[in-house]
Order: sequence, then C-alpha cells, then structure tokens
Amino acid sequence: IDFDLILENIKDLNSLVGEGISQVEHTPRGARLRRPEPLPLTLYQNGIVVGHGAFRPYQHPGTQQCLQDIMDGYFPSELQPRYPDGV
Repeated sequence: IDFDLILENIKDLNSLVGEGISQVEHTPRGARLRRPEPLPLTLYQNGIVVGHGAFRPYQHPGTQQCLQDIMDGYFPSELQPRYPDGV
C-alpha cells in the first residue's frame, strides 16, 4: 500500500470539496455559514477505520476497494450514496 499516494490523493480530494470553506446553510430565520463535517480516515499498519466505523483489515475486499478508489484519485465508491458531492 502506497501511503504517500493515499495521503496525497486525500489532500487533492479535500481540495475538490472545499476543505476549510464554509457553506451557506438556510435556516427558518435566515442563513448562516456552516463548515461541512469531515469524515476521518485513520490508517493503521494492518487496516483502516472510516469515520466512527469498525476497524477494517487491509485484507478485506471492501477495504481494498476503498483504498484503490483513493489511490486512483476518486472518492471511495462506498461513500457515494451518503455523500454524493464528496466528503
């Protein structure tokens, strides 16, 4: 696993979704600025944790697909239903 490539691509993906940029959120009384909630990805020697989910070993096919998506420069396909604009 090329951790340097994963970290570089995560930085690029974060830039695409506007990391650190506030968005306008409409409220009943007007609007306010809101920063999108980040989704943490924790890399370990033998697996990953996405968000507040369970530990996933690198040998698991879902973990391999998630990391392959990132290494290919894409948001993980498993996140698309919950985050269609990226996260």
